[in-house]
Amino acid sequence: MTHAELRSLALAVLAAFIAILLFSGCETTTSISTRALPAYEMPIAKSEFQHIRTTAYTHSESDHTQFGARNALGGELHAAGPAIHRAENIKRAGTISDSDDVDVINVSSSDTKLEKFSIDKPKKGTRVTTTVTTTRTTKATKATVVTRGTKRAVAVSSKPPRIGSAAADWSRWPVGTTFRLLSTGQMYRVEDYGWALSGRNTIDLYMSNRSDMNTWGARQEPIQVLHWGDAQQSLQILQSHTEHKHIKRMVLELQGRNEEAAALQ
Repeated sequence: MTHAELRSLALAVLAAFIAILLFSGCETTTSISTRALPAYEMPIAKSEFQHIRTTAYTHSESDHTQFGARNALGGELHAAGPAIHRAENIKRAGTISDSDDVDVINVSSSDTKLEKFSIDKPKKGTRVTTTVTTTRTTKATKATVVTRGTKRAVAVSSKPPRIGSAAADWSRWPVGTTFRLLSTGQMYRVEDYGWALSGRNTIDLYMSNRSDMNTWGARQEPIQVLHWGDAQQSLQILQSHTEHKHIKRMVLELQGRNEEAAALQ
């Protein structure tokens, strides 16, 4: 074969692989074509704070092994950073960039106090001075506590939180939707979907191993939506694959045809 023919063949194989990832999500093409869709649930109200059902999945499950640790867009699945356990239940959502290496989360709330990570509460009458330095590549916050003539530096925070991957019905949480679990402070971004999530008010959280997946199980969780994804972008990605029922149901909802979505079995 000539160089041009080899290149064309390689591009065709790559295109086919991406197409499989896009329309399969978390399920194999064989299983989704023969199974009935899960029972339909009416969408919950779109708001900054929601109380939803969460489950967990990992790349080593039988219905995901053929895709490895890849999401429906072909990118890499990421587990969220460790639990923060910090009081950040704010009234207004912050803004967040679309990249994983988020440097700053801008929060606007004048009447909310954030609980410190590791500063000891000073005794009555103690003077506390704080120095904050922030750069683009490294972030460090330093607090200097002065007590009876002695000075002690305490580290408060370091890197921004690592955003984990999540799967959901893209008509309810469009691709790119970023949210925080209020119980743990962990942040997730919707990058995946699956047959079992179509028409359901459930978000599936990616875990890096089966142990973490089983530990999480299924939980009702309060979340704060920090950034809503683009419904139009979700529709553009999905609408060419409506021969698959779970995708067709999402497309119908994105088009505002909820009755037809509910009737689809």
